[in-house]
Amino acid sequence: MHNVIEVKNISRTYGQKELKVDAVKNVSLTIKKGEFTAIAGPSGSGKTTLLNLISGLDIPTKGSIFLAGKKISLMSGNELSDFRRDHIGLIFQSFNLIPVLTAAENIEYILLLQKTVKKKCKKQVSSILKVVGLETMGNRFPAQLSGGQQQRVAVARAIVSNPDIILADEPTANLDSATGSDLLDMMKDLNEKEGKTFLFSTHDKMIMERAKRLIILQDGEVVSDEITD
Repeated sequence: MHNVIEVKNISRTYGQKELKVDAVKNVSLTIKKGEFTAIAGPSGSGKTTLLNLISGLDIPTKGSIFLAGKKISLMSGNELSDFRRDHIGLIFQSFNLIPVLTAAENIEYILLLQKTVKKKCKKQVSSILKVVGLETMGNRFPAQLSGGQQQRVAVARAIVSNPDIILADEPTANLDSATGSDLLDMMKDLNEKEGKTFLFSTHDKMIMERAKRLIILQDGEVVSDEITD
């Protein structure tokens, strides 16, 4: 299995002097293709910061990050956003769907950004809606969907372009436990049957229990990294 992500001695510091906060301290880790990994830890442990660094939404103060063999920690704004669009699927706790677009259009939006041919877009969107169990809901707007259905659309949008890795920041935080559990089972299925690589940041026990690898952060440092499967 090849490495999708390599994080080498990264740190992220905010503020200066007395107000200095070390959100992530000297973290190194690798994520291999097909992993289903959770980064866990208490609030303020640095897990969301670490995920933001890996996705290129934030830049490390020191250290380097390689994604699909490319050093993203050196990329400029436009280069980085294009690379992220083509290689990373992002799932947020607040769904982040575009309210004026239907479920199908929200998913298709990523493909259009990648300049995928319209006809091919429709086919991919229709197929991915089936995968996430929403084949009859493509024409609904986000406001017409439940929280769980909106997050399924977000998962579909994250995986439709077949990225190298899907990064999910607290994806079950705004869902009740039964809906969250169903969503996680669906993502685990995508991991096991289609080899999708998932990396979560979470303090949800349900995600930790399903993870095949659990990385624990405390005060910005990795204190534990175990294969659980």
